[in-house]
Amino acid sequence: MDAAALRLARRGGVASDARSRQRRAVACWLLALAGLVLAMVVLGGITRLNHAGLSIVDWRPLMGVLPPFGEDAWQALFADYKRFPEYQEINRGMTLDAFKEIFWLEYAHRLLGRIVGIAFALPFVWFLIRRAFDRALALKVLAIGILGGLQGLLGWYMVKSGLVDRPDVSPYRLAAHLGLAVAIYGCLIWVALGLVTGGAVERVRRAGRWRSMLWGATGLVFLTILSGAFVAGNDAGLAYNTFPLMADAIVPPDVFLIEPLWRNFFENVPLVQLDHRLLAMLTALAVILIWAAALRWLERTPVRAALHAAAAAVLVQFVLGIATLLTFVPVPLGAAHQAGAMVVFTAILAALRLLYPPAPLTARPRPCGPSRSA
Repeated sequence: MDAAALRLARRGGVASDARSRQRRAVACWLLALAGLVLAMVVLGGITRLNHAGLSIVDWRPLMGVLPPFGEDAWQALFADYKRFPEYQEINRGMTLDAFKEIFWLEYAHRLLGRIVGIAFALPFVWFLIRRAFDRALALKVLAIGILGGLQGLLGWYMVKSGLVDRPDVSPYRLAAHLGLAVAIYGCLIWVALGLVTGGAVERVRRAGRWRSMLWGATGLVFLTILSGAFVAGNDAGLAYNTFPLMADAIVPPDVFLIEPLWRNFFENVPLVQLDHRLLAMLTALAVILIWAAALRWLERTPVRAALHAAAAAVLVQFVLGIATLLTFVPVPLGAAHQAGAMVVFTAILAALRLLYPPAPLTARPRPCGPSRSA
C-alpha cells in the first residue's frame, strides 16, 4: 500500500471511530430519555393511586413551573380545587394540608414532564449543531419529540375529563395517555438499541419466524398494559379481590350489563377486570413458551439472554399482579406492578430489536445540516 492509500485508510478509520462515538453519545441520550419516560409512567401511576391527578385544575405549560409561594397562593389554589366535582363529591371537608399532599404529587408529575421536554430539546439542538445525526435518524428523533409534545396535550385532555361532571378521569383518555407514553418509550429504546447493538440476526436461524413471535408477544404486552389502564380508570382493582375465581366463578355474573355491548369491555367492572386477567395470563404463557423454544432452538446470542430476562420479569409481574389484587391495590404494590409491566415490555422489545440489523453507519461523518462552507 502506498503512502497516499495509507493516509486515506487512516482517515477513513478515524472518521469511522468518530461516527461510532457520536452514535454511542446519541444512544446514551435516548436511553436516558427512556429512563425519564419510565419514571414518568411510574410517577403517573403513583399519582393515580393517590387520587392526586385532579388537584391542579388548570394547565399553564410555562407559568405552571413555579409552585405556589405563600399562604394566599395556597388558599387560592385550594379555592379553585373546591369548585370541582372531586372535592364536592369525595373530598368535602378536606384540610389545606391534605390538599397540599395530593397537589405536590401532581406537581411533581407535571414538573418531570417539563424536565423530559428540556432533556429532549437542548441535546437535540446540540446534536444537530454537531451534525451527529444523519437525515433519517434526525427525522426519527424529531418524530419522537413531536409525540412527546402531543403527550403533554393529551395529559391535559385527560385531566379535563375529570373536571366536568364526574370526579374521575375518563378511562378511555387514561388508556390513551398511558398507551402513548409506552409507545414513546418503546420508540426511544428501539432507536437507541439500533445505534449501539451489533444485531444478532446473522446468528439466528429462521430469524423471520422469531420476529413474528416476538412482535406478537410485544403486542400482547402492550394490550395488557392498556387493559390495566381501563382497570385503573374504572377502579376495577378494588372489586373481585380473589384469585383465580371472581365471585366464586371463572366468569363473574353481570359481565354484559351495558348497552351497546362493546362498552362492557371498557366500562363494566367485572368484564374489565376479567379482560385484564385473561390478557395477563395469555401474555405470561406466550412469553414463557417463546423462552422455552429459545432454550432449545436459539444459539447463545443476546436474543436468548434478553428472553431469559423477559421470562423472569413476566413471572415476577404475574405474582405482583396477584398480590396487588389480593391486597386491594396498596400504592407500593400498584406502582411496582406498573413498573414491572414496563420491564417486561423492555425485555421483549430488546430481544426483538436484536433480530434486526443495526442502523448503518453513514458514509459521511456529518451529513445532516448545512455544510461548513454555507
